[in-house]
Amino acid sequence: MKAALEQAQLAANAGEVPVGAVITRDGAVIAAAHNAPRTLADPTAHAEVLVLRAAAKALGQERLEGCDLWVTLEPCAMCAGAIAHARIARLYYAAPDPKGGAVAHGARVFEHPQCHHRPEVYSGMGEDEAAGLLRSFFEERRSPSKDIQPSTD
Repeated sequence: MKAALEQAQLAANAGEVPVGAVITRDGAVIAAAHNAPRTLADPTAHAEVLVLRAAAKALGQERLEGCDLWVTLEPCAMCAGAIAHARIARLYYAAPDPKGGAVAHGARVFEHPQCHHRPEVYSGMGEDEAAGLLRSFFEERRSPSKDIQPSTD
């Protein structure tokens, strides 16, 4: 999870929502990515989708059987669907996402009978750090700029 958290920090540094993801197989990192929808002008450029693409390319196959996905935030419905299609063996996520998550919240994609592959799911590793990154990122964007001085007129 440490490598995924490092990716999340890279996303924050780039002005993206701080979500990072890493795929491993047999303990070795196959691919790493972070959120980049703004940077790439691509609404599907979530960390999970980008890391799945990179791992598939690195391995030369679309099915990532035997691979583990480590991500700093509970995947959304789009990402959960992609995880199922990729046949990820185990999903580890740090922070829950009650508003947009689709694993333990919302759509609960892996529980649907139409979902033909269900990874083992583990949550909570690195939750405090991941949640802290997200909280800081959004607090910074909601607070008034320190450079702007109030008018004295």
